Amino acid sequence: MRETSARTLSLLSLLQTRSDWSGSNLAERLGVSDRTIRNDMSRLRELGYPVDAVRGPGGRYRLGVGAKLPPLLLDDEEAVAVAVGLRAATGIAGVEETSARALAKLEQVLPDRLRRKLRALVRATTSGPVNTDSNVEDPAIDPGVLEAISLAIRDHDGLRCDYQDAPLEIEPYHLVAWQRRWYLVAREPRGDTWAPYRVDWLRVKTPGGRRFTPVDFPGDLTEFVVREVARTGWAVHARIRVDAPAGEVVDRINPAVGTVEPLPDGGSVLVTGGDSLEVVAVWISMLGLPFHVSEPPELVEHVRDLAQRYAAALPDPLA
Repeated sequence: MRETSARTLSLLSLLQTRSDWSGSNLAERLGVSDRTIRNDMSRLRELGYPVDAVRGPGGRYRLGVGAKLPPLLLDDEEAVAVAVGLRAATGIAGVEETSARALAKLEQVLPDRLRRKLRALVRATTSGPVNTDSNVEDPAIDPGVLEAISLAIRDHDGLRCDYQDAPLEIEPYHLVAWQRRWYLVAREPRGDTWAPYRVDWLRVKTPGGRRFTPVDFPGDLTEFVVREVARTGWAVHARIRVDAPAGEVVDRINPAVGTVEPLPDGGSVLVTGGDSLEVVAVWISMLGLPFHVSEPPELVEHVRDLAQRYAAALPDPLA
């Protein structure tokens, strides 16, 4: 397969060097048979490159109108994978501008069929704020699922799916990449409610749902995802009492950590979460402010265990 792809790339490069080639000349240049050249021409057409066959002795070939393209050969899954990687990188400080330029160039050199799919994915996604890493393995995301969702967003097609084993029919609106996770912001039409759905928890069904007329999302997409995930989308959720005003807590946290609620007595509550107890414990210890853990019970026990281990690590003052 790798040899075939390399030969097809070489064939496309040759076709761009001059306007007309005989099949026998191409076969000689590439060291293959005339039949192989015909098969490779069919592959180029399947990939979306306009190749015209000209009648004559031995057959002749030339690139059609609009074929001034650099020789970039990607199948559907490869194009989606590259777009996903570049789209996620546009949210990383230092490479966001470079990634955006690379996305624009990638779009220009792809065949029309793949270009339309890439545009749908790029326009359907954004990245949320970057936060600390997790000690939990990243979930596997099927690029085909991202492609199906982005096309449904583009075409305003409803999605039928199972979400954590519960049946669901939603109107897909936008994809947000955040914290090495993908979230689909969608509207549940029966209750006119919006929610972010983790894509790795979605099982998309075919055929899809009915076509819908999109409505405007009421607010900022990224802020909505961060707030709702902090409230409902983590494996571990916690409400932490902090002995400091809400404004001071907000100034000390990354927006990706969670949300802060002021209390009448001047303190505040940090609503946060994470993929593991260890991650949540690290986040709240980095506040640098007095805090009190009361829920969930598993986090209380974990913090208690950490306190004992830290205390045991200190030198004995009486020694």
